[in-house]
Amino acid sequence: MDLKTASALRRLRLISTPEAVSFLLLLVCSVLKRTTEFNAVPVMGAVHGALFVLYMIFWLDAWNRAKWPLGRAALYFVLSVLPGGGFYADRLLRREAEASVIAARARAERAKQSERPRTGAVDA
Repeated sequence: MDLKTASALRRLRLISTPEAVSFLLLLVCSVLKRTTEFNAVPVMGAVHGALFVLYMIFWLDAWNRAKWPLGRAALYFVLSVLPGGGFYADRLLRREAEASVIAARARAERAKQSERPRTGAVDA
C-alpha cells in the first residue's frame, strides 16, 4: 500500500468515530427536544452534518485510492448512516491497515532476501 492510500484510510478511520458520536448525540438531542424544553438539534445537526460531509469526502477518496470492490465501499457507506456504525467502521479500517502493514513488511523481507547473494555456487 502506498503512502497516499494509507493516508486516505487513516483519514477515514479518524473521522468515523467523531461522526458516529455526533450522530448519537443528534439522536439524543432529538429525543430531548420532543420531551423537554431543551433544543440543541440545530447545533448538533450542523456539527453532525459537517462531520458527515467530511466522512463522505474521505470515503470517496479511500474508495478511489484503495480500489475497494463495490461491496466493501457500500459497507463503509452503510456504516456511516447507521447509529454507531462509525465505531464498527473504525475497527474494520484499523484491521485493514494492520493487515496491509504486515503484507508490506513481508514483501520488503522477500525483496531483501532475493537481493542477497546466494552462497554455495562457485564460479570456475
